[in-house]
Amino acid sequence: MAPSLSMLVLFLFLGLGSSMGEVYKVGDSAGWTILGNVNYTAWASSKKFKVGDVLMFEYDSQFHNVLEVSKDDYHACNNGSPLTTYSTGNDSITIKRRGHHFFLCGFPGHCAAGQKLDVRIPKLRSSGATASSPAAAASSPASSLVVPSVPPPSPSIGTSSPSPRPNSAIPAFTNFSSRVTLIVTFVVAMFYVFTC
Repeated sequence: MAPSLSMLVLFLFLGLGSSMGEVYKVGDSAGWTILGNVNYTAWASSKKFKVGDVLMFEYDSQFHNVLEVSKDDYHACNNGSPLTTYSTGNDSITIKRRGHHFFLCGFPGHCAAGQKLDVRIPKLRSSGATASSPAAAASSPASSLVVPSVPPPSPSIGTSSPSPRPNSAIPAFTNFSSRVTLIVTFVVAMFYVFTC
């Protein structure tokens, strides 16, 4: 019975690892604010976001909100036609698709003061595209194994990006496919336990 139990535990851990996204607190310890000169562009460029990750916006809802907006509204700091409005002060937004996701604070002057965020999840390259490039060849083997076809983010002009904090993301079950993976792993593990 002991080998079966250990195999069950192994299958569960394998399933958990493949089905977890990351939870990112926007702005890290500062949160979503205009105080403290938080550079959200630098913050986002220090992360490697993927579909299924969760953006956690923490802020004082008397002074801030979160608007998901179009690219044009983001660049113009236009809060007049948001795609979605969040205003609880503790909003968790799951990234459900690749591409850019634009957020800003809708309170007057806050976006212009820098309280806006562009989260980019790179699109998958077509199968005909080659993954070799000077940048890919120059990268370390470990980083090319993790994300072989994704170029590094462009640095912000006039700012320096802080080093990513190793504990700035918290694993979480975030989307439907994560849950399906976990359930399938559990069913396979249970089948193995009861047939061996």
